[in-house]
Amino acid sequence: MFGFSKGKDIITLFHKAASPSSVKVANMLKQASIAAAESASKPEFELNITEDTPTADQISTILSYVGDKGASSVVQNATSANEALKKFKENVSYFQRPLVVDWNNGKVVPGENESEILKMIDALPKN
Repeated sequence: MFGFSKGKDIITLFHKAASPSSVKVANMLKQASIAAAESASKPEFELNITEDTPTADQISTILSYVGDKGASSVVQNATSANEALKKFKENVSYFQRPLVVDWNNGKVVPGENESEILKMIDALPKN
């Protein structure tokens, strides 16, 4: 039986270079990515750091991961995922950074919660 190895999981940081907390998260993720690449026991992942605003499809996906309870952590002052999407479409500046997204496993960590980000990375399946 032939097995195909799956590609690396993709972790995206929606980054804001002017934000000290975002810079801290970016540096921590870079270090975690290097450590994973050098270790046989840690799952490697593809790190994508972007200052671009998410697309409407990406924001919809992110909101599906966090649900109504997490909507305000993604879009400022939103009380539900639907309201968050509406606010985002009206004004993308409501989008909150830093925001780390594990696209393959449907997880999101808003802000600079280092322990939650590391927990997300440690939970990645091994390639």
